[in-house]
Amino acid sequence: MLYKKILSIVLLTFFTPLVAYPAVDSSIDKQLDINEAARKSQITVDELDDQASRDLQRYRVKLQRRDSLEIYTQQLQKLIASQETEITSIKRQTNEIEAIETGSLPLMIQMTEALDEIVGADVPFLREERLERIENLRFLIDRADVTAGEKFRRIMEAYLIEVDYGKTIEAYRGELLRNNVVRTVDFLRIGRIGLFYQTLDGSESGRWDPEKTGWETLSSDSRREIQLGLRIARKQAPPELLTLPILKRNPS
Repeated sequence: MLYKKILSIVLLTFFTPLVAYPAVDSSIDKQLDINEAARKSQITVDELDDQASRDLQRYRVKLQRRDSLEIYTQQLQKLIASQETEITSIKRQTNEIEAIETGSLPLMIQMTEALDEIVGADVPFLREERLERIENLRFLIDRADVTAGEKFRRIMEAYLIEVDYGKTIEAYRGELLRNNVVRTVDFLRIGRIGLFYQTLDGSESGRWDPEKTGWETLSSDSRREIQLGLRIARKQAPPELLTLPILKRNPS
């Protein structure tokens, strides 16, 4: 009996390692699996952490853009409000200008026609130039792209030019039609009261007769004075007193 027990203990001691090795290997494999799973889990955690960091950064960028958009929107609303106020002001001014134009248009037309009558009844100096100026005014009045202020300024400018004619003397060369013959002569204008001519060779002189509305030939006694007046007007001689045969127009 004792022998059997001893034998059993010996056999048990001998065979126990053979039975324990598979269990150790299994434990190691499980630990390795656990470690691998833990590694993969950590990688997943790291990836999720990186993704979360990127998402957070994008969120912050979006917040900054939202704040910028809010500031821009507020500024844009202020700008729109300012523009609406300006538009209202412009509309009001436009209505006022239209009212002024409506009232001033007949006056400008009347002033232009009156100027035409003045030129037509005046001494015929620079006739084509003056009539062309009036035609330009008529064309200007009909233009919609020109303001009433500019139209009125141009009309007043034409009147001032006509007024200046009465305070100056002028010499210019032009064509004279007389007895169906056209000749190039020198004209001498004395204000608005006298208009004389002299041929280029100085052989003939004449004056405009406002009563007869025609030209009259002058005697040779006036040629020197007309020639002197031409030189003074051209600033080729100093100013001095001229003795010229001025015809006084009778009031109509």
